Amino acid sequence: MQPIRPDWPAPAGVGALVTTRPGGASAGAYASLNLGARCGDDPAAVRDNRRRLEELLPGAPVWLRQVHGTDVADADEARRAATEPQADAAVARLPGTVCAVLVADCMPVLLADDAATVVGAVHAGWRGLCAGVIEATVGAMRVAPERLLAWLGPAIGPRAYEVGDEVRKAFLERDASAASAFRAARPGHWWLDLYAVARQRLAACGVRHAYGGDLCTYSDATRFFSYRRDRVTGRMAALIWLERIDQAPPLATNQAVTRS
Repeated sequence: MQPIRPDWPAPAGVGALVTTRPGGASAGAYASLNLGARCGDDPAAVRDNRRRLEELLPGAPVWLRQVHGTDVADADEARRAATEPQADAAVARLPGTVCAVLVADCMPVLLADDAATVVGAVHAGWRGLCAGVIEATVGAMRVAPERLLAWLGPAIGPRAYEVGDEVRKAFLERDASAASAFRAARPGHWWLDLYAVARQRLAACGVRHAYGGDLCTYSDATRFFSYRRDRVTGRMAALIWLERIDQAPPLATNQAVTRS
């Protein structure tokens, strides 16, 4: 496995990573570390992949049923009840609760406060981003926004994400300043910079410190799944948690780790 560890000044006690394609049991279009259970892969391979992932974590992730909306799950409660909430973001305050979102072009946003008391994970495709999933998550964390740090994980980049007029219109109807995140492609179509919109939304709700935003899933088929590029494909996971005092997540010495 070759997970990516965010390069951000998160406080001690916050753990986070994003998985990449290598190191799993899946084959064909899903090769190899597909963590998505609803994209057509062999369920046994997905279970094996999730088991391998858990070796890097303090516990099993709280998986979500993602619907491109703005609902934010209480991951601590979902962990206690062993449920899989329908939501596109999750927050946790208890050590050992692992928030997780699945992505394959949509942007994962990881959040933590500067005192390591709360963390959050956001699945931000264009629909959720436009509708306010980042703002909803910041609100659910219930700390002053200026105390939060954000990291923008691998997503389809601004030179690869072509959208139609209707997408641009939806963003501009909510916030006219989003116009700067669009660049003309061809008649009726635009290149959209998801990262730029995310930074605008974070700043607008008071989050002053945002990092990452420089990894394109579409252009790197070796490391990343991409729905726009391949259609039939797997999913990566972006995960964040508060460390248990008596147990840091293990990382085997023969596992490659990159930072971004």
